[in-house]
Amino acid sequence: MRSAEQALIEFEIAVETFRVEVENFSRLHHQRLGPMYARLDELDALIAEAVAARSGDAEDTRRAREARALVQPMPGVDDLLGGWIDDSGMSPEATAMLTEQRVRPPARVRPGDAARRAYRELVRKAHPDLAPDEADRPRREAFMVRVNAAYADGDEALLQELAEEWAAGPVPAQRRASRGEELYARLEWLAQRKDMLSAVAAELEGSAIGAMLRMAPEDPDGLLVEIADGLLAQIAEREAHLASLTG
Repeated sequence: MRSAEQALIEFEIAVETFRVEVENFSRLHHQRLGPMYARLDELDALIAEAVAARSGDAEDTRRAREARALVQPMPGVDDLLGGWIDDSGMSPEATAMLTEQRVRPPARVRPGDAARRAYRELVRKAHPDLAPDEADRPRREAFMVRVNAAYADGDEALLQELAEEWAAGPVPAQRRASRGEELYARLEWLAQRKDMLSAVAAELEGSAIGAMLRMAPEDPDGLLVEIADGLLAQIAEREAHLASLTG
């Protein structure tokens, strides 16, 4: 039983750390590369409009209209500085407080080595599945919410504080010997949870961001830099093409 529990916890650690990387990569991809994609769309529209102006062809004009329709408006200065509200009339900070989502973007895709080690050690000690009885489970679940949030932010100092807090907490009572029926039910629950985690892992790996992360499993932050360099090269190429069309 203990071996099965530990194996499930290790699997859950792997799924959660990958989920954090998928979320962080998605947010950083949007934050850092979004303006580059927007510039490419704008250049495509300008090039199509220049071609249409030169040729006067109806088909070129249609293409220019379609290219312009794809261009998303850039946010204003006030939007970038904050203070904007969403469709529900709430600021990002207010929405985050209600949904427990982070407002600030992560510093990097993958938290540092120290943060990852601290996170794994805490999960192996404080995971709710290791509760000696049901009375101890809520305490562990609430604690793990804080641990997961600290790891998602890559906050090594906070993870260390949480490790010290857990070490100073109540010593759990010894697990009672389980009856055969309880053992069987526990194994069944572990199998169901493993199936659920497998489904989550498959969904993450099958996503567009998951596929991108698999391209650089050792250095996802470097992948962002590589993509940015490629986009900058495309922008330079299109700008040169536009200059040749407009003289």
